[in-house]
Amino acid sequence: MPTSPVISHKIAPALAQVQQRIAHALAQAQRPAGSVRLLAVSKTQSADAVAAAFAAGQSAFGENYVQEAVAKITTLRAQGLHGIEWHCIGPVQSRKTALIATHFDWLHSLDRLDIAQRLSRQRTADLPPLQVCLQVNMDGGANKSGVPPEQALTLAQAVAALPNLQLRGLMSIPEPYADEAHTLAVHQRTRDLFDELGQALQLPQWDTLSMGMSHDLEAAIRAGSTLVRIGTAIFGERPAKAG
Repeated sequence: MPTSPVISHKIAPALAQVQQRIAHALAQAQRPAGSVRLLAVSKTQSADAVAAAFAAGQSAFGENYVQEAVAKITTLRAQGLHGIEWHCIGPVQSRKTALIATHFDWLHSLDRLDIAQRLSRQRTADLPPLQVCLQVNMDGGANKSGVPPEQALTLAQAVAALPNLQLRGLMSIPEPYADEAHTLAVHQRTRDLFDELGQALQLPQWDTLSMGMSHDLEAAIRAGSTLVRIGTAIFGERPAKAG
C-alpha cells in the first residue's frame, strides 16, 4: 500500500532512533540484544502513519480506543496490508469486548474476571487464542485501571483456566513521577511480582512484561521489561482524538 512520502520521511528515522535507544538501554543493563519488543502506539494516528511504520519494519501496533482501532484495522486490511499484530492497550468496557475478541491479537489491560470471561466466550474458534496480560496498578494511582498487586495471583489463576485466552504476563503504567528513581522502583516492584506469579503459575508462555513508554523506556528496560509501548517518540505529538 503506498504511503505519504512526508509521513514516511518522518516516521522511519524516528523509529530507527527508538530502536537505537532500546539497544543502548539493553547494553547498559547488560541484557541480551533483541530481548525487548517494540510496540508502536498508534492511537489517534492515521492508517497512513501505521502503514509508513509497517513499511519501515515495525509489525506490532498498540491502540487504546477500540472503535477507532477497528476502523483502522479494517481500512488497512481492505487495502491489502496484512501481517500487522494488533494490541489493545486501553481500558476495556464490557460493550467493547466483542470487537476486541474479533479484531485484536493481544490485550494488555485485562484487570477483571468478568471481562476475561466475555472475551473467552466471544473469541471465535477460527482465531488463535487472544494473548493477554494483566494490568497491575502497582503504585495505587486513584484514577488508573489495574488489579491491585495483592489480588493479581487470584485473577491470574482464573484467567489462565479460561479457553480461548492465553495469559502471557503483566502490564503496568507508573504514575508520572518527576524523580526517575521513583519510576524505576515501581518498575522493579512490577518485575518482582511478575517473577512471583511466574513461579506460582508455572505457565509455559509466561514471558511478557509490558512496561515503559517514550519517557521511561530506559528505566523499564533496566528493571526487566520485555516489551515497551512507544508512541510519541515514533509518531510525534498525538493529534486530538476526534469526538
